[in-house]
Amino acid sequence: MMIKEVHENTRLTYNKIADKYHELFKNEMEEKPFDREFLDEFAKNFDKDSIICDAGCGPSGHIGRYLFDRGHNVFGIDISEKCIEIASNYNPEMEFQCTDYLNWNPLPNSIDGIISYYSIVYTPKKEIDVLFQIFKKALKPNGKLLIVLKKGDFEGYQDEVLGIRVHSFFAEYNEDEIEMIIKRNGYTIEELITRKPYKDEIDIERIYCLCSKP
Repeated sequence: MMIKEVHENTRLTYNKIADKYHELFKNEMEEKPFDREFLDEFAKNFDKDSIICDAGCGPSGHIGRYLFDRGHNVFGIDISEKCIEIASNYNPEMEFQCTDYLNWNPLPNSIDGIISYYSIVYTPKKEIDVLFQIFKKALKPNGKLLIVLKKGDFEGYQDEVLGIRVHSFFAEYNEDEIEMIIKRNGYTIEELITRKPYKDEIDIERIYCLCSKP
């Protein structure tokens, strides 16, 4: 399973589902008090001059937008051209870049914080260290990385997302797995929390991990 091929399938998938995804999830933060509180705590690590990247921002860019609306300097990146087009139109005040993580090349030690909301799940577990090292290179010393994942054992291809036929890779994690990945890549875990699903979500627990680059 080649990482570039997997990511290409993700690009094609999100180009197909971007419009529907945007309509379904653009306002979801209004219904997610735990997420708002976690992002508010994350934001306390930064000032108005800090640079935060919403990595895998999707078509709404709504996670980064939540912090942007509170005065933070946030930009988004995503592999899907359609996602970037929609996000840019929906959030004209923000900056967005279309790039695969593998081709993302920010200056070393240039970013204060990175948010990865359900985005590392599109990379095979055996190659996940590649992403964590790319993030680590981009972050400043003591920079913060916020990871959100779905908890479970599944890893493989899905044939349908949001009712649309696709061929898209996806991986779930448990707490021990994500803790091991973070530690072996040289980060310090500051907080690791699992929450129950909201009543309108798919019935899967979510894992939230805040870590920092030494």
